[in-house]
Amino acid sequence: MFDRISRGFSMAKSSWHVIMGDKKLLWFPVVSGILFIVVVASFFVPLAVLENAGKIQLMKNDKPTTLFYIVAFAFYFVSYFVIIFCNAALVSCALMKFNGGSPTLGDGFRASMSRLPQIFAWALVSATVGLLLKMIENAHEKAGQWISSILGTVWSVMTYFVVPILVVEKVGPFEAVSRSIRLMKKTWGEALAGQVGMGLFLFLLAIPFILALVIGVVLMTQPGMHTIGLIVLIAAGIGFLWYMAVSAAMHTVFMTAVYQYAANDSVPDGFERETMALAFRKA
Repeated sequence: MFDRISRGFSMAKSSWHVIMGDKKLLWFPVVSGILFIVVVASFFVPLAVLENAGKIQLMKNDKPTTLFYIVAFAFYFVSYFVIIFCNAALVSCALMKFNGGSPTLGDGFRASMSRLPQIFAWALVSATVGLLLKMIENAHEKAGQWISSILGTVWSVMTYFVVPILVVEKVGPFEAVSRSIRLMKKTWGEALAGQVGMGLFLFLLAIPFILALVIGVVLMTQPGMHTIGLIVLIAAGIGFLWYMAVSAAMHTVFMTAVYQYAANDSVPDGFERETMALAFRKA
């Protein structure tokens, strides 16, 4: 397991170098985050206004109403569609980079546009599963939360490779899940250990921002240092936004690299052949 985590850390560094070598890849998680905020605002602001005016009722006797679940499904669908669309664009650009190309943002979004039926269908399935998990969570207090959390984790593992499969293989959502499960069985140890290695790499990357946050808070408590403390906190906040974009991009690039090698026995450009070969050597 230690060797696997070490290889995962090495692959995380390779993902980092891929992104730093083409920083426009960071725009995909940025666009995804902005669109998600827009979706949240477009749902919750009107709902809050209407509920406060007494025109709608989302909860009754501390229980969700039918309208609550209808709105939840619509919110899940739009949110998943936006996220999947941007992830598919990033996956497409990553695959182009892995194979010696120089993709643009337009290339990524055009690739997503060409997969709209698959993205729409997968967003529909994801929204349905999300709603079912929410209903389970609401059915029973603590037990429902535990069951929902466990099922959600299992679903995430089963569907780990779905987006690159949709991008490359253009299959329907159920075939994509089946294919993802088969690839996950093949790559289970490496995908899991790779996430641990990725987490370690990202933790080390976050340390400067954590220290800046602590320093900013300390300075804010010191007489005469409020302005400097505020500047440090703002800088730390901007740094964390950058970190979140890098983190999301690295996870997607890593997942896409694992998919390409596991599915096609092709070493992605920017990754070490020896590391990939050791990661997926046959027993």
